[in-house]
Amino acid sequence: MLESICPIFASSDFDKTVEFFQTLGFRLATRYEQGGYLILVRDKVELLFYRAPNTDPRNSDHGAFLRVENANDISREFAKIGLPQEGIPRVVPAEDKPWGMCELSIIDPDGNLIRVGHRLN
Repeated sequence: MLESICPIFASSDFDKTVEFFQTLGFRLATRYEQGGYLILVRDKVELLFYRAPNTDPRNSDHGAFLRVENANDISREFAKIGLPQEGIPRVVPAEDKPWGMCELSIIDPDGNLIRVGHRLN
């Protein structure tokens, strides 16, 4: 039986990654300096990171989609934090998409994309 999946993203700087995701309500679960691995957790979501010091955030091709009960609620929560809506990093507010989803986007300091959404139907 399949139970969950955890994306593995690049991180050029673990301190910056932790700081960014802590503002979004994640907590540091594990940090392996010697092995270059980081795990952040919020509710039942785990984000895994490997050390990649030469990461160029403008060329990132890492991404994941996170299904939630209500993307608008998450979007309002993140709006209170005051992160930019343009550039890197950024949080783009939720909006209804033509493909039947309500989605917001999170781009972390290394250009990793996490789309957060729910079905409109």
